[in-house]
Amino acid sequence: MTSPWFLVWPFLLQGAAMVVDEFWFHRRRGLGRWERMGHPLDTLTVLICYGIALFVPYSPTALMWYAGCAMFSMLCVTKDEFVHARACSAGEHWLHAVLFLLHPVTLAAAALIWMDWPAGAGALQGFLAATFGIVVTFGLYQLLYWNVWRPRSA
Repeated sequence: MTSPWFLVWPFLLQGAAMVVDEFWFHRRRGLGRWERMGHPLDTLTVLICYGIALFVPYSPTALMWYAGCAMFSMLCVTKDEFVHARACSAGEHWLHAVLFLLHPVTLAAAALIWMDWPAGAGALQGFLAATFGIVVTFGLYQLLYWNVWRPRSA
């Protein structure tokens, strides 16, 4: 049987892509008001999903709530594409496409960890909790850096 640790890869890939997006592309071009507020909102939708997986006991009903929140999150992250169409370089568009591909995979991996499938995935709860903490920190950074500390553009 394959080790459940394969479920870690989507988180690591998404995290690496987010670091490049944030610290290379966003810092280089700056963010307008829509993105300064929208990106922390995207992060919040992910945190809601991870929070369900961490703090709500698994049940078929809870899974339905998780699925609904995950679908909302997947739609929410696309809301900025109207702004990105005129603000982003081709490289940033490509990276966003990669992030759009990884988003549902990561949410599915979190659900599998929560459901302890494959058997032994429950051992990854600590990893999911650490990921939750990192995403909380990143969301606070997004909110504070772009809306308090950083000079505004557009």
